[in-house]
Amino acid sequence: MRQIILVGGGGHCKSVIEAAESAGYTIKGILDLPQFMGNKVLDYAVIGSDEEIPLYVNECDFVVTLGYIKNPLLRDKLHERIEAAGGNLATIVASTAHVSKYATLGAGTVVLHGAMVNAGAAIGKGCIINTLANIEHDAIIGDYCHISTGAMVNGDCRVGENTFLGSRSVMVNNTSIPSSSVFAAGCLVRKTLTIEGLYAGNPAVLIKKA
Repeated sequence: MRQIILVGGGGHCKSVIEAAESAGYTIKGILDLPQFMGNKVLDYAVIGSDEEIPLYVNECDFVVTLGYIKNPLLRDKLHERIEAAGGNLATIVASTAHVSKYATLGAGTVVLHGAMVNAGAAIGKGCIINTLANIEHDAIIGDYCHISTGAMVNGDCRVGENTFLGSRSVMVNNTSIPSSSVFAAGCLVRKTLTIEGLYAGNPAVLIKKA
């Protein structure tokens, strides 16, 4: 198992550190903005900026550790930069998470403590399956999604790429939500939704178009 470098030094980085340590990874350090050079996140130093990704591709794998941010395309761009430099994306599964042997995880996806990914589920690349989130059988999660703490994606659901599903949100079986959208904490998705934007409430309703 190669060492890993974490890209992004905020709060989500701490959660990934815990998950990575529990899974047996050795963390070389963190890449972040230049002004944070020399800072520490838990026990790990910021050793450079994301501009230095090419320096490490031959010795380390990478995990993007930006969490929920206003512009999720930043996470996409970091994944693309790593791949363009010839780097490998590590897939992290915390020791207390459960991922079925019949499920698939894309490169760079992180499954945090207590989360469950059940049989037949397919998770895209660069996703965050956060603490205690539950992805049920045959659900499909698009690339670069963030399924937040305690969220429930029930069987046969579909989540479009680049979508954030907030804490304790629930998708009823066999429903779909659009790409590039944000679902506030506690949303109940009772039917398929197709318009990209910001949703909130029980049932989830469109608050603002993307």
